[in-house]
Amino acid sequence: MGHAAYPTLRVSRKDGVAHVTIDNPPINLLDVAVMTDLRRLLTALAGDDTVRVIVWDSADPDFFLAHVDMTATPDALAGLMADLPDGVNVFQAVGEQLRRQPQVTIVKLAGKARGGGAEFVVAADMAFAAIGTAGLGQIEALMGIVPGGGATQYLTERVGRNRALEIVLGADLMDAETAERYGWINRALPADRLDAFVDRLARNIAALPDGVVAAAKHAVVPRDLADGLARENDAWASLMFRPATAQLMGAGLAEGAQTREGEQDMEGLFRDLAG
Repeated sequence: MGHAAYPTLRVSRKDGVAHVTIDNPPINLLDVAVMTDLRRLLTALAGDDTVRVIVWDSADPDFFLAHVDMTATPDALAGLMADLPDGVNVFQAVGEQLRRQPQVTIVKLAGKARGGGAEFVVAADMAFAAIGTAGLGQIEALMGIVPGGGATQYLTERVGRNRALEIVLGADLMDAETAERYGWINRALPADRLDAFVDRLARNIAALPDGVVAAAKHAVVPRDLADGLARENDAWASLMFRPATAQLMGAGLAEGAQTREGEQDMEGLFRDLAG
């Protein structure tokens, strides 16, 4: 179970590294509870100068963050919407907070991350993925929408416009080796080496002399994507609230989306519905 202050997260600290394990069964949905805990934890850690690195992983070997909860309603999101930074929607706020975190943020990806889960991965400073088990996918197009949590901007910056369009419109699940080749992640590693590699990197960064991490993050600053995020939100909102979108998402839920079985081939499920 999660930390008492963050029910969906397990949090531990050692030698300047905060280890955060996402634990939201049955499939680690990026739901209101997880988004609330993530934003609260990031805020708390931002003021903790004893932590230099945050490593993110999952309690579920199959799913890092499955995707945004398709059953979330505006009423359920109201608490998060009441505390938004200027110029971003509720989903973009998570990625922007992660991108601007003073600590170095590292994702250890052993399972799948789709939709908003994949957006979380690309918003982190670094990501390392397990060959044979990890997968990344922006599946929103299959649901009749476009990404609305930063992916259009983060991916364009990370992999280039042509590959970003392939990822968003192709809507396939990408394996770790392809994601590495595209630049979506830092490295693809054998599954049995992932933990040791990331843990060693995190320890080495945390052990650097005082001021080095802060200076590096000050120099290697995240780009201001405000205009692009506004365009993304407009594009997402123009599609999200159409009756056809609600019908397609409802059909997906009826066919097993957000269950462990249905999530194994989410892309196939929605392609079948569209066909």
